Amino acid sequence: MDRRDFIKKTALTTASAAIGAPVSAMLTNAENAGLLDSEAELTPTPESNGKVPKVLLVNGSPRPDGNTFCCLKEIEAQLQKHGIESEIIQIGRKPVRMCINCGGCRENNGGGCVFDDDLCVVITQKMKEADALIVGTPVYYGQPNGGILSLMQRLFFSAGHLVQNKPAAALAVCRRGGATATLQTMNMMFEMMNMPVVTSQYWNIAYGAGKGEVKLDTEGMQTMRTLATNMAFLLEKIHASGNTSPKREERPQFMNFIR
Repeated sequence: MDRRDFIKKTALTTASAAIGAPVSAMLTNAENAGLLDSEAELTPTPESNGKVPKVLLVNGSPRPDGNTFCCLKEIEAQLQKHGIESEIIQIGRKPVRMCINCGGCRENNGGGCVFDDDLCVVITQKMKEADALIVGTPVYYGQPNGGILSLMQRLFFSAGHLVQNKPAAALAVCRRGGATATLQTMNMMFEMMNMPVVTSQYWNIAYGAGKGEVKLDTEGMQTMRTLATNMAFLLEKIHASGNTSPKREERPQFMNFIR
């Protein structure tokens, strides 16, 4: 079995786990129908506890319909196959304030950042209803877009209670390199907020330079679909259990290394 066939079979294995179908049956049916190159149709995830989970997707690219958007649309289409609601919000080209550590959010009665003139306030409000978060960003100098970093840092600092325990994932789009460092930067924020990081069959990376070119990265597109399937699987399990949160120690134990 070559690497391409292994990836295809791995994706089908992941999908079968999400919908409860035997792997062997899925592989046989897909091969007979010629779907190994176009992916087998998946059964939508049923509603749990009367509520359909919703995923908020944030496009961290200043281009509204560029390669990052293409990746998020691929994820959104796959989420819809599983019966998961979704919404894509684009960061746009207007300035996004950075966190200035003013502490005003601590006096804002949990209302979020005191700066209310950019996208952060919109995302804060939407996270009240969202059950999960996916953030996509282009790679700039081996790092996420500065605007999306400012947005995420302010959101997590000022309204961290809205993202606690909600599954999250990041994806990076690049021409050639720097994507793994970008993913690491994004995931470190999720890990600090007790957000389960959703994985895929590979790192959540897709390659493309010109507009729409990322669609030619067939493995990258499959990685996005597998990410969506894994997200749907996890959300189904969480909501089936009544969306209970793990019991943790009351507050983190902070320690400075320099005394």
